[in-house]
Amino acid sequence: MMRLVRFVCVVWLIAAALAAAQTREEKVRNDRKKVEADGFWIYNDLPNAFAEAKKTGKPMLVVLRCIPCEECVKLDDELLDQDTRVRPLLEKFVRIRVVSTNGLDLSLFQFDTDQSFAVFVLNADGTIYGRFGTRSHRTAWADDVSVDGLAKALEGALALHADYPKNKADIAGKKGPAPLFPVPEQFPTLKSKYGPKLDQGANVVRSCIHCHQIGDAEREFHRGKGGAFSESVLFPFPHPKAIGLILDPKERATVQRVEKHSAAEKAGFRAGDALVKLEGQPLLSLADVQWVLHHAAADGATLTADVRRGDQTLQVKLTLPKGWRQKDDISWRASSWQLRRWATGGLLLKAADPDERKKLGLSDTDMALRVEHVGQYAPHDVAKRAGFQKGDVLVSFDAKTDLVRETDVLVYALTNLKRGAKVEAVVVRGDKRVTLVLPLPG
Repeated sequence: MMRLVRFVCVVWLIAAALAAAQTREEKVRNDRKKVEADGFWIYNDLPNAFAEAKKTGKPMLVVLRCIPCEECVKLDDELLDQDTRVRPLLEKFVRIRVVSTNGLDLSLFQFDTDQSFAVFVLNADGTIYGRFGTRSHRTAWADDVSVDGLAKALEGALALHADYPKNKADIAGKKGPAPLFPVPEQFPTLKSKYGPKLDQGANVVRSCIHCHQIGDAEREFHRGKGGAFSESVLFPFPHPKAIGLILDPKERATVQRVEKHSAAEKAGFRAGDALVKLEGQPLLSLADVQWVLHHAAADGATLTADVRRGDQTLQVKLTLPKGWRQKDDISWRASSWQLRRWATGGLLLKAADPDERKKLGLSDTDMALRVEHVGQYAPHDVAKRAGFQKGDVLVSFDAKTDLVRETDVLVYALTNLKRGAKVEAVVVRGDKRVTLVLPLPG
């Protein structure tokens, strides 16, 4: 018996090692083989999916899934492994997997490009019923999405589809304004590198435009225009946490708790409130809430939420306070590597823990950002050449000592400092304070 157990363990370890050893190219190709062999999903062919939806009258379920990014892979695997809650619902949709954004219609598919798993539910005429897929941490996806939440979003989408087109006015706002460019490969920084389709030959990975590259290209475009970044560019698709709303990932848009002293508390939201509509738009998920927040006019704007509270239906008025977007955290985003290059010369910063602060003689409100990584290669090596070292604790940046998060440093640098400026920074290194001069990229 022990020999059999050892044999099984060895086989499992070999299989795991082989899977880990797969190249990016192999992962993409194997994913395609798996999806096409199963036949349940249309693979990377949107025109075919639209034609099928028009023919059958079914709604469309479009899953944008970066391969081989594995940050949201568990939810995706559970979805594709025929979860008993989701499978019967999926059968009511025309289902398509989109694994690259080459040629993607950006007038229709507008979403948080830092996600590696984003879902659109559509009518065959291009009307959007809703979105699903949220992340507020690099790996802790379960805080924001779940199979239960997906199932309930799909049920809500089917209800909207059954009522279409009578409800067309309510869902018109789910489609965004005209994009900067119609497709990703027309952005100036992507134009010379990518085409409208994946190269299914030897370089399928190298030919792929990843979701986050769209956001990177958009910020490059705005930076080329000069001037400071707007908050809406730096804080796309704000998480409801920014206004103090913590939503239950197992529901469509139901309040799990309300943070103290937040905009949500002042508005009167309560735990258990089901957000039925926001600004008149029916909500299928947390991502739909983010869509409305993303397009909120400005600080001081008031949003109207239709709320179901027990057996009551009421309206809650939410006023967005000054600087509300900046309460969000952008440090988890893949796109922040681009911002770090511009704002801190390639530093990755992490807030010091209480023990480290105590050792340094700093309070909870003092700036204390430990350097976790220093970029080693151009163009991310500016901080390295300025003398920064891993383990340094940043306690002052341009004479500011109240920038307690990495997000705060990034935003301050990109909205207040001119390109090419020389920034004086103070770090604690061992038992000494060292002053360094960081030249920001021009």
